[in-house]
Amino acid sequence: MLKRLLNNKKIKAIRSYDYSRFIGRLDRYIIGKFIGTYFFSILLIISISIVIDFNENLNKFEQYHTPWKAIVFDYYANFIPYFANLFSPLFVFIAVIFFTSKMAGNSEVISIMASGISFKRMLKPYMISCVLISVLNYGLSAYVIPHGTVIRQNFEALYKNSRKNTSAENVQLQVDKGVIAYMQHYDNIMKRGYGFCLDKFENKKLVSHLTATEIQYDTISDSKYHWKLSNWKIRNMRGVRETITSGMKLDTLIFMEPTDLVYSKGQQETFTSPQLSDYIDKQINRGSANVVRYQVEYHKRIATSFASFILTIIGASLSSRKRKGGMGMYLGLGLVLSFVYIMLQTVSSTFAINAGAPPMLAAWTPNIIFAIVAYFCYKKAPN
Repeated sequence: MLKRLLNNKKIKAIRSYDYSRFIGRLDRYIIGKFIGTYFFSILLIISISIVIDFNENLNKFEQYHTPWKAIVFDYYANFIPYFANLFSPLFVFIAVIFFTSKMAGNSEVISIMASGISFKRMLKPYMISCVLISVLNYGLSAYVIPHGTVIRQNFEALYKNSRKNTSAENVQLQVDKGVIAYMQHYDNIMKRGYGFCLDKFENKKLVSHLTATEIQYDTISDSKYHWKLSNWKIRNMRGVRETITSGMKLDTLIFMEPTDLVYSKGQQETFTSPQLSDYIDKQINRGSANVVRYQVEYHKRIATSFASFILTIIGASLSSRKRKGGMGMYLGLGLVLSFVYIMLQTVSSTFAINAGAPPMLAAWTPNIIFAIVAYFCYKKAPN
């Protein structure tokens, strides 16, 4: 009874708490304009992108007799969040410059400053909006979009003749400490490999050598890493003694998966962030060199979500002054800076993958550069 009474008092206290101390009328006004303009710009630009993309792919859709259900739900339902999230910094910048310039043109910013509110205080609702947008962007890129990317890539392979890498030759990787696997040929469609061998080393000495003509991944097994070997032979070497065991079929656990054997373009985009983290750790422990693009993707998802804060400060600082000529100059400047940011993301990622730059530094380089720009713009903003 006492516990229920305390809970009721807590609920009443929460309901009676004055939240206007933190989010006032001005905050709600700017947040509404920011979020509304942000989603309106997304809707406008993505609608144009869909029309252009549909016109470009119409012939292929007709050629492969693509059903409308697949076009709408498999392709464009996943096309929209992918590109909306990809160009989110552009939409944030456009939204901030658009409605802030309009407020400045209507002398609203001057009225806000005249009432004793500093420019720093005026940025508070901008930052609250950025928190909402950043959480949304990270949630989409880390958990939602990867699943949709798999569906979209399968659609493109089926109806747009987008070739996917489905086989690998002469694959060699470390599956465990001192355990090296080799496969002469692997077919990812059948999940089957040929010319397989597994070598185990202790103190740099070969102690076990397993060979099999075929190896098949068990896709219906409840556990991962379950493989079936055909025409297998194991040579165990202990000093000068050697024992040979062979057979026709063998079920075994080998710490590798089909995703470890075949790499297709954009594969890192199909992993959720937890899956990316696990995959990166696993590949590093194996000593694999093909891990940089996954590290860049992992750090880029975090860095991009923070870009909203930096670009918002730049946009608000540039467009909060009332000048002749309206918002045209600021909108053009915003587009240029947004595209420079996206270009820097691409260049730094490519530099990390091909030139060996640190992946984390490559992902955060655009944010570091634009944070410096944001600082100078903020210092020049009206007070």
